[in-house]
Amino acid sequence: MTKAPVEGGRARTGATAAPALPPDRAGRALEQLGAVADAVLYEGYLLYPYRRSSPKNRVRWQFGVLFPRDWVERDGPVEPGISGSADSWYQQTECLLRVERPGAVVRVRVRYLQWQHKQAEEAVQGERCRPVASIRADDGTTHLTFDEAVPCEHEIVVPLDDLLVRENVFPVGAPDGEDVEPLPGGAGRVVRRRAAVRASAGVVAERVADGVCRLRIRTENTGPAPVPGVPRGEALRTALIAAHTLVGGDGVRFVSLIDPPEELRLHARACRNAFTFPVLGGEPPTAGRRAPGAAGTGAGDGSAADAVLSAPIILPDHPQVAPESPGDLHDAAEIDEILTLRTLLLTDEEKREARATDPRAARILDRVETMPPEILTRLHGAIRSLDPAPTPTPAPSATRPVAPAGAPAGRVVWWQEGADDGLSPTTDTVLVDGTPVRGGSRVRLRPRGRGADAQDMFLVGRTAEVAAVLHDVDGSVHLAVTLDDDPAAELNSWYGRYHHFRPDEVEPLGPLADGPGKGRPDGCP
Repeated sequence: MTKAPVEGGRARTGATAAPALPPDRAGRALEQLGAVADAVLYEGYLLYPYRRSSPKNRVRWQFGVLFPRDWVERDGPVEPGISGSADSWYQQTECLLRVERPGAVVRVRVRYLQWQHKQAEEAVQGERCRPVASIRADDGTTHLTFDEAVPCEHEIVVPLDDLLVRENVFPVGAPDGEDVEPLPGGAGRVVRRRAAVRASAGVVAERVADGVCRLRIRTENTGPAPVPGVPRGEALRTALIAAHTLVGGDGVRFVSLIDPPEELRLHARACRNAFTFPVLGGEPPTAGRRAPGAAGTGAGDGSAADAVLSAPIILPDHPQVAPESPGDLHDAAEIDEILTLRTLLLTDEEKREARATDPRAARILDRVETMPPEILTRLHGAIRSLDPAPTPTPAPSATRPVAPAGAPAGRVVWWQEGADDGLSPTTDTVLVDGTPVRGGSRVRLRPRGRGADAQDMFLVGRTAEVAAVLHDVDGSVHLAVTLDDDPAAELNSWYGRYHHFRPDEVEPLGPLADGPGKGRPDGCP
């Protein structure tokens, strides 16, 4: 991995340098993020079945790709959206940090893949070689011409005081290069060539509250545009691929943008992130966590951490690689067990092609073919906790009991025959802030920050119509809704495809409407 440490900013004058944080706090958070960051780096690098001939592996690198500006804006300016897979020429990360003591230092790691073309060349007369699609060496190894990538990482270390004065800009590009690997027996050679990547990262901070700063990191591809009209595959040669940022520091602590403390909620909403999604790193706290929305300093709870991962892929705070996962598979939305079993079922010919395609594919095959049965068994599933689930409090407004009749007091029954008898999703009601809600009610969506599905967070503030009140086997109540501004709402209702929210995640927009299926039920005030 190419690493280029950069010491930035002006020399500190008049400030007392703070002692480094203990390793179990300062370095551990970034190291714990390393496995997740590597998964982001190689997300979609090589897709199952890991062969050059696979159509999936002819359209690669869809996340966090930063092209030269003139090329990506050839049809107009790029607009930041909710998709980190959109091609751009820059990424912008804004996050909040608390300053814990004077002399604080910010550490930024800009990471990406640099395109590398692997060309198989066959020996001809004399010392000349000619490019070929594949070549077989005397030792029986086959090499295929293919596009690889080299990981690049640039570390920026700069005092926070300097960032509060002015923006500091650092080069984070990569030089061109060529590596030649002669093949045994003089059959030919494999040549790997890289084009130069030109890029910069600007880092600046501003104070937004007492002891709280907003940090902005903007990574840009500053390279010249390729020839007009060049296809995307050619433009990738000078792009930053799977670009993302790790942020840490000494004497600082980062605040969650997903679920910030109440006193910083407005500042969190003011952060502007483009083509990337910053989340807290490190292990999720297991003790001392505050309730969602409760005020707090962020120390010792789930609203703050010592590091941030800003990735082009939507992740939750404190993302983790499952301990059961034995290694990378590089496939988007990978499920280790399924991909492992499918890889084992490849034919010998397919495995030979995969090994010849890319060294990482060869390592995947080696790992799955030698995987002990006990490791494979672990991939089938895991129970994270055997602690008994708390007994939920039934919604006081539900028109039917949540637990089946005859269930022992204080215990929720998983399922009992006839338990849903008498339930009517389209006419049952549930009280939300004192207002009865049922099929036909209109609500405004307010998904909770912690525990909500990442996709649901994009629906904050949108209005919707309730289609049904549903009771699950755990005793919870859910509202199935259709969005008012969804052009496919009618079609989704016909298919029965709804968004689902808990009653405490919606805001009623008025009393029940009259009409077929929407009348006020008996007994409702």
